[in-house]
Amino acid sequence: MKYIVNPSSLKGEIIIPPSKSETLRAIVFAAMGSKTSNIYNYLNSDDTKSMIEACRLLGAKIEVHETHLEVVGLNGKIGPSEDVLHAGNSGIVLRFCSALAALSKYPIVMTGDHSIRHKRPMQALLHGLSQLHVKAISTKEDGFAPVIIQGPIIPQKVIISGKDSQPVSALLIASVFAQGEIEIHVEDPGEKPWVALTLSWFDRLNIPYTNENFSRYQTFGNASYEGFDYQVPGDLSSSAFSIAAALVTQSEILVKNVDMECLQGDKELIYVFQKMGALIEIDKTNKTILVKKGSKLVGITVDINDFIDCITILSVVACFAEGVTHIRNCLVAKEKECNRIAAIIEELRKMGANISETEDGLMVQKSELKGAVVHSHHDHRMCMSLAVAALGSVGETCILESACVKKTYPSFLSDFQALVADILEQAKL
Repeated sequence: MKYIVNPSSLKGEIIIPPSKSETLRAIVFAAMGSKTSNIYNYLNSDDTKSMIEACRLLGAKIEVHETHLEVVGLNGKIGPSEDVLHAGNSGIVLRFCSALAALSKYPIVMTGDHSIRHKRPMQALLHGLSQLHVKAISTKEDGFAPVIIQGPIIPQKVIISGKDSQPVSALLIASVFAQGEIEIHVEDPGEKPWVALTLSWFDRLNIPYTNENFSRYQTFGNASYEGFDYQVPGDLSSSAFSIAAALVTQSEILVKNVDMECLQGDKELIYVFQKMGALIEIDKTNKTILVKKGSKLVGITVDINDFIDCITILSVVACFAEGVTHIRNCLVAKEKECNRIAAIIEELRKMGANISETEDGLMVQKSELKGAVVHSHHDHRMCMSLAVAALGSVGETCILESACVKKTYPSFLSDFQALVADILEQAKL
């Protein structure tokens, strides 16, 4: 599939979809609890389907209803898997479920799509699990999936790289269900808000732990809790695209279901937009954001590590800001669904952007973008970011391989069309 996008003036209001990160964590913790949990307003996406199926194979019973997920948990115990676990395109499913597999005495195989098998490194997590006497190997011996995991975990001290938050969160989750105390030391901790999001689930479920500045943790094992009911909040990562679209098209829109009190790290991008001069009104009571016309954006320097997934959409907005925008501390973006630094440079340059790579990130100068044929690199955030760029460009843009958007934002096309965006999806010839 491909998107055909033309310059547009937006208007109206949009309700952002449920959080992917919170949906996936809710499924994991429901699967590891006892009795029945209900997850409402979950994100119905490809990543969610992958997590549901993986947790089912680990033994959890999950019923999908129109309004919620009903999960009967495993009370912290993992047995044999009925089949190979498949992460699809999800790094969270890959890392979290591999760590859960370490709780089983049976060998469990985890794999995923081409991106998972070649672009999402597993070495940090495999190294961490190996220190806990888990058999944790990459079948190709290249540090990527497929991986074979066989526990059980033998509690002791473990050291793990923290530049990517997912292996840290995965190891923390597995450790609280292990049979004893584990001390986790994290080298070079990064993406801290996403680890904090995981820890917030420990707090919610009264799972004890200690955290010393995201560098040292103590877990105590044998976590047990009954089922819970949970309402998934809006996805602030997804809200970035509609807000950015309003900015680059000088439009006024109202964005709903934006909880600025939640722990999602990507909310910081909204404050960055304000620092750049965006006329944005935040209503925390009603959970709305009003983007107003008349913003005069200026380039700034941004340390983006705490909200690294926003690198592509911030790069787009930077093209419309006076002066130069420096985006720093984002090398881990090279290890996402694609190398997002190289990919956004390549595609925005096709549209006329003055953008270049720096030692630890990107530099973007104000540019007049023009329609072009660009590629999503099979990355949902790349695709949506390029669609936003196209809305503020001159001429028509064709974005190849648009189906990847279903990974986290299945309603992206219809939501933007409701804002009067001139964007269509067509089958590739």
